[in-house]
Amino acid sequence: MRVAVIGGGWAGLAAAVRACEAGHQIELFDMAGQPGGRARSLPPDEAGLRLDNGQHILIGAYRRSLALMRHLGLAPEAALLRLPLRLRYPGHEGLRLPPGAALPAFVRGVLACRRWPWSARLGLLLGATGWLLRGFRCAPELSVAELCQGLPQPIKDELIDPLCVAALNTPAAQASASVFLRVLHDALFSGPGSSDLLLPRRPLSELLAEPAQAWLLGQGAVLRLSQRVQSLTRSAEGGWQVDGQAFDRVILACSAAEAARLSFPLAPAWSAQAGALHYQPIITVYLQHPGPAWPAPMLALQEGPQAPAQFAFDLGQLSAEAAGRSAWVISGAAPWVERGLDAAAEAVRLQAQQELGWTEAPTLIRVLAEKRATFACTPGLQRPPAAIAPGLWAAGDYVEGPYPATLEGAVMAGEFAAANL
Repeated sequence: MRVAVIGGGWAGLAAAVRACEAGHQIELFDMAGQPGGRARSLPPDEAGLRLDNGQHILIGAYRRSLALMRHLGLAPEAALLRLPLRLRYPGHEGLRLPPGAALPAFVRGVLACRRWPWSARLGLLLGATGWLLRGFRCAPELSVAELCQGLPQPIKDELIDPLCVAALNTPAAQASASVFLRVLHDALFSGPGSSDLLLPRRPLSELLAEPAQAWLLGQGAVLRLSQRVQSLTRSAEGGWQVDGQAFDRVILACSAAEAARLSFPLAPAWSAQAGALHYQPIITVYLQHPGPAWPAPMLALQEGPQAPAQFAFDLGQLSAEAAGRSAWVISGAAPWVERGLDAAAEAVRLQAQQELGWTEAPTLIRVLAEKRATFACTPGLQRPPAAIAPGLWAAGDYVEGPYPATLEGAVMAGEFAAANL
């Protein structure tokens, strides 16, 4: 069949690769000049510096993403630094999971975390046991804060809140507890290595976007970059017209807003559901710093009124070319977007200097904001289904599924759409 894939992010690329692999003729459209969507690298600047459009990480449970990378000829073992889950703060060690079977490793890691008093450690183990006995399910209207209200405060401050904002990009008071439990289950309890952190050693576009582009072109697919699709209509023969071109099937792998626009005349109810999603921004601040190597390549941070970043990455520990460079991430960043990117960058510079004890403030390289980084993963949220109309599918991290807006969710959605053509 002739298949149009509209959108070249991770969902669209996954859909295009799997559909092409199944023998279909693929034409991929993307309004950007390069594939990758919200998980790509920016063009090099005048000095040759190539930054990502935001700091991303993967985890060991991202099995579909890792399998797709291998299919495209990339070795994740070389492209990603794999580390056991470790919430290392600048001044102390947080939870650190040892290698081994998931459940024993979690128990051993909690019991060994001397930062927390014994009462807090036992409280966490009791709470996690309750989640396990309930199959990691809860009422859909519960927030993460309500789910965890009985946990000791140190656990909420140094484990639940950082994991929630990192995974769902939504503060615990506003985040869906049922989705959070699913993430915890698959990350912490779905097998050895599932909770491992996978930190990119290469520019983000080299992980998927560029290998997928090369693979698709090698298979005879057509990529139409810098081309925004204007119209999608039913053809008289039962297929589809994409800007006047005939196709048998269409996968909308663009943003939810674009998919809502294109699908409105064809499926107004689906369009309204996709168009009603709310979003959370992410700000990434890139700094150049003179200080020594950090205690870990990724640090968790205590968020505060004047300390916006929740995680920081020493990029020099991931690539020799990035020596002295770091990325500081503000998730759920709506309050700081309102205050302005200059204010956010300055607050992060001061936060970095204070947290790491530098004698002088680091130099700002660039501040980037993805204002619609992820949908707001709130309790009871009804996400649009993958099926829009016969022969028309949606693929994106926002469609109905078990995960919040993640790279793995995008790949899974793309492969699901391709499998159902």
